[in-house]
Amino acid sequence: MQQLSRPARRAVLVLHLAVSVSWLGLTLGLLALGITGYTTGSPETATAAYRAMKIFSDWLVLPLAFGSLLSGWALSLGTAWGLTLHRWVVVKFWLTLITVLLSVFSLRPGINRLAAEAAAGSPAPDVSLVIAPSVATATYLFLTALSVLKPWGLTGRGRRLRAARSTEARTGRARSNGIKDAGLH
Repeated sequence: MQQLSRPARRAVLVLHLAVSVSWLGLTLGLLALGITGYTTGSPETATAAYRAMKIFSDWLVLPLAFGSLLSGWALSLGTAWGLTLHRWVVVKFWLTLITVLLSVFSLRPGINRLAAEAAAGSPAPDVSLVIAPSVATATYLFLTALSVLKPWGLTGRGRRLRAARSTEARTGRARSNGIKDAGLH
């Protein structure tokens, strides 16, 4: 993919940061509501917590999850970081994809089930709605650390591409020096 221009890269980076931080904040909110629903002795409070979780889940989880995945993908392909050149980018991509899939196929159905039980008047505390946002929050904090620290270096593919570019650059310099030297004689 062609490198993004500086303004485009900055715009995608701002979008990626905004949706990723929003996804983290949303998950913290879901965690607080999940803990409230699980620990309260009040059926009314549990019902309110689970219904609030459903509203957040219906309106925000999927757009933020997919926004984070797609903007990160665009950044990786549109910048020198690449999608498969650095280990931290590969790990970040796969963990994000896994959390998006878990949000779609596990978190949202669990929230919908508890919200339906709450609407029927029988909200049963469910520890899974404490565990899932806890794991998600830890994962998003880890992904944030990867973005900041950029550990682990290049992948095998990244090393091969860097070596090829280095060889190409040396060959190009040698040719241009040969041309300059040829004119001096």
